[in-house]
Parts: sequence; C-alpha cells; structure tokens
Amino acid sequence: MSENQNLLAEQRRALILDEVRRRGGVRVNELTRKLGVSDMTVRRDLDALARQGAVEKVHGGAVPVAEASTHEPGFEAKSGLELTAKEDIARAAAELVAPGTAIALSGGTTTYALAQRLLDVPDLTVVTNSVRVADVFHTSQRSSGQRQGAATVVLTGGVRTPSDSLVGPVADQAIAALHFDVLFLGVHGISVEAGLSTPNLAEAETNRRLVQSARRVVVVADHTKWGTVGLSSFASLEQVDTLVTDAGLPAGARAEISEHLRELVVAGESGEDGTDT
Repeated sequence: MSENQNLLAEQRRALILDEVRRRGGVRVNELTRKLGVSDMTVRRDLDALARQGAVEKVHGGAVPVAEASTHEPGFEAKSGLELTAKEDIARAAAELVAPGTAIALSGGTTTYALAQRLLDVPDLTVVTNSVRVADVFHTSQRSSGQRQGAATVVLTGGVRTPSDSLVGPVADQAIAALHFDVLFLGVHGISVEAGLSTPNLAEAETNRRLVQSARRVVVVADHTKWGTVGLSSFASLEQVDTLVTDAGLPAGARAEISEHLRELVVAGESGEDGTDT
C-alpha cells in the first residue's frame, strides 16, 4: 500500500501542524518518510493548512505563521474550515444541554454549528453575543412559527467584530448582570501556557465576563486551535470545566490537556463520553 490509509486527512494535518510548531519548520521529504504517504499528499496537506492560516508554505516545506497572534479571520473565512470536526463537536456538546436551562453561546463558527443542534431542545434561555447564533434561533422561529417550548434568546449589544461577535462595554455590562448554567465558548487559541486567547482585545474582555457569569464553562474547539496563542488571554485552563474537541487532537496533546482540565470529551470517537480527570 503506497499511502498510509490508517490516518484520516485531518489527523495527518494535526500531526504535521504539531511538528511545525514543535520544530519551527518541516520539509516535505521529512514528512513523507514520517507519515508514510506520497509527496503529493503532503503538499495537499500543507496547502490546506496554509489556507487555514495555520502554517506558511516555504520552498520545500512549511514554517509557523508569523504574527498569528493578532490576525483575526472573518466568520466566512472560518466557516469552511474543519467542517467534519465542528459537526462532531457540536453533536457531542449538544448532549450536555438539558431542557429548561439557561445557557450562553459565545461567537464563533463552532458555537454556530452547536446552535443548529439545539433548536429542538425545549424551554432554553440562550444568551449570546453572536449575531450569527441569534439568527439561527430567530430564523427557525420565523419558519416554524412561535411553537411551544421554543428558545428565548437574549442578544447582547456591542460593537461587531470580524467574526460577527458583539463586544465592548455594552456587551460586558449586559453579560455581567446575567447568570447562566452553562457557557459554550469558542476560542481562537488554547494552550497550557496562555490558556484561552483571542487576537481581539475587546473580545477578550467580553469572553472574560462570560466566563465569570457561568456556573460551568465548556470550551468547544477543534484540534487546530491547540497550540495557537492569540494576542490576549482571557481564561486559564483551570477555569474550564470541559473541553469538547475532535479526534484529530494528537495523543500527546490529550495527555497534556487532561492534566489541567476536569473533563476532556473527544467527539467522533467511540467512548464519546470523554475522559474525566
């Protein structure tokens, strides 16, 4: 067999990204030997990672992206990335939502995917600073009518970011006055050293308020977010109760995360209930 079919593309790319970050750069010929795949497969993987903004392609290989800490892609740019992972994460995270509870959904494409799986959960109160998330519920109610048990949605005010989140003093004040059972939080980056981070300073403060107002904090983040560090940190890993991620997260990262979190849920694998730590 000329190609290593045991590794899914997303898992292979996670390994490549881990190698780039750990060594500061990789060469194509090194990756072909390490992964047991063709030169063309490695180049396609590097192209995909470069489109995501995860690496920068150079002659013969790839290096980490320079100045990634301040770059914030728009919602449309992020919405097409890691679709399978986001759907797996959304499915697993939705199982953590009980009818009749008050939840919060931050901005982001993964929380947007989660919102679409919560439309049939009865009697929810949903607090969100995401225009896109709020629109999921409003569109559903417009198309199906005001049915019994439909979610009550509270959309904060604020200044709109490139990822269609509302941030700033207005959003912060609205969130500070509220309390919710579970916060589902999308992140730009997550690491042991920096915790949860974002390239947007105002969004960092709004996320900080969301964390403070929640009884339980659940981070929903695909494997590409691990090791990424944004400009501003807003929470430590110890402030997170549960991380819901996907099967592309390498084993070494899982072990490292489990040392700091109460619960790790790896969606898309057997035993999706997660690993309590």
